[in-house]
Amino acid sequence: MGKLVYDSTFTAEFDDRLLTHLQIVIGMKLRRGESFMFSWKDDVELGDGRTAIWLDRSMPLVFRYSGSRIPAVNRTWVEALGLTAGSSAGLRIVPEPTDSGDTL
Repeated sequence: MGKLVYDSTFTAEFDDRLLTHLQIVIGMKLRRGESFMFSWKDDVELGDGRTAIWLDRSMPLVFRYSGSRIPAVNRTWVEALGLTAGSSAGLRIVPEPTDSGDTL
């Protein structure tokens, strides 16, 4: 499990594969100067609730991976995540499409 560290005070754990795709989408949005909300469903161990954070280029983010290998990137999944990030609800985790599409 990799970790997303937000503002050095909050840490969320995600599978390395998912975290790689989130890093690409978040990086693209922040490079364009776009601020947005990112929300996800918490693990049952954390109370089965939801967490949401506001992402802005002024907030320090760290993507820390448990493994050293970079997973293949599913372009279709990046596009699907990017669509949610552009919505009024903000970035949400959607399942990886079974059709892997092009890899980056």
